[in-house]
Amino acid sequence: MDNRCGWIALAGESPPRPRLERNLQADWLIIGGGITGLSAAHSLAAQFPDQRIVLLDRQRVAQGASARNSGFAVSHELPTASELLGTPGFNGYQVASRIGVAAGQELRRRIDELAIDCEFDDGGYHFAVHKPEHLRHAEAAIETLAAVGADARYLEGDALRSRLGSEFYARAIHCAGGNALLQPARYVRGLADSLPPSVKVFENSAVLDLQRSGGHWHARLEAGEVRATRVLGCVGAFVNRVGVRRSGTFPLELSASITRPLSEARWQSLFAERTWGVLSTLPGGATVRLLPGRRLLIRNTVEYRQADLDRAGLQRRQHEHVKGLQKRFPGLDARDLEYTWTGHLSGTRSGEPYFARVDQDFYAVSGCNGSGVARGTLWGRLLADMAIGSSSPLLSDVLGQANPGYLPPRPFFDVGAVARMAWEVRRARLER
Repeated sequence: MDNRCGWIALAGESPPRPRLERNLQADWLIIGGGITGLSAAHSLAAQFPDQRIVLLDRQRVAQGASARNSGFAVSHELPTASELLGTPGFNGYQVASRIGVAAGQELRRRIDELAIDCEFDDGGYHFAVHKPEHLRHAEAAIETLAAVGADARYLEGDALRSRLGSEFYARAIHCAGGNALLQPARYVRGLADSLPPSVKVFENSAVLDLQRSGGHWHARLEAGEVRATRVLGCVGAFVNRVGVRRSGTFPLELSASITRPLSEARWQSLFAERTWGVLSTLPGGATVRLLPGRRLLIRNTVEYRQADLDRAGLQRRQHEHVKGLQKRFPGLDARDLEYTWTGHLSGTRSGEPYFARVDQDFYAVSGCNGSGVARGTLWGRLLADMAIGSSSPLLSDVLGQANPGYLPPRPFFDVGAVARMAWEVRRARLER
């Protein structure tokens, strides 16, 4: 029980990059080596090949939340009842879908241009439920998805059981036309390994203080300093670490497990060589994937916490993963799990991001709300565009939606967040 991320283990690690132990000058400082920071670095390097770009990460590049998620590339969210076609909320859903489609296109462009091998599968995925009432208005949802360009169809009974190899799910909407699956650690590692030489990357280089003086930003580290003209903060759930105090974002901790390859005859006949993904319609429900090589992934815990999980805590969550798998695929047990790990998601109260000019020549983004593979890729490019004063209808759409919502001060928020997440988990107990 070593909290080793299965995605990273299966992808393999890049050679370590140096720690910053000297003073540097840069045109651009990017703080955060996940999907957003790496995407921003690629965008800036393409536009300004002669400028000096420094990227810092407090731990290993491409090994944080960007590599630890479930690998769903979201273009089309499932509409809520208030967003269905013909309701007042549909206009907002259209805008969100335009952004989502653009994010999916940006992701595909990066994969193609950089030749990233990340098990990309653009066949879509499922919104599936055990309890039928957790997928209400299925026909109206399909009509709404079609109106924004998605390819959605309803599944139940034998068709659904055959597709997923499980009798657990009662009904589902399969949604393609932009939605996709990938191996997140291979994707983010591909972004890192393909950076041009003009981007200098330093790992295990935490920014301890960030101040502006003399017309420049000064990022102080334990053994060095970066003096930069402009700064991009791309640290996800931990944007407060770069001095952003009122972002409206907060971290949620999730845990997941991946099985060993399931090679027995039963699993071979049940899964063949298919791959698929399932998202719950409830925030506290389970995310499940069938991966290449007949491995299963499950994520069915989510919580607001102020301290990292210890070994015993992770073991308890692994037990929840086993129970979730056994509901869907009787016969599996803890011996079938090969990897169990935790990761963080940057959330906001409204579900919309923090995307802002923090100060002169300092810009930051946070709050992907579970859609960081595609949106994080797009946020990196758009944050770079914003920093250089470039405008576009897409950037206007994103800024128009970027209202993360008010958070009460701590400890009131802590108490409320813990209670709300516990309620979401209870509400989704049949879907876990």
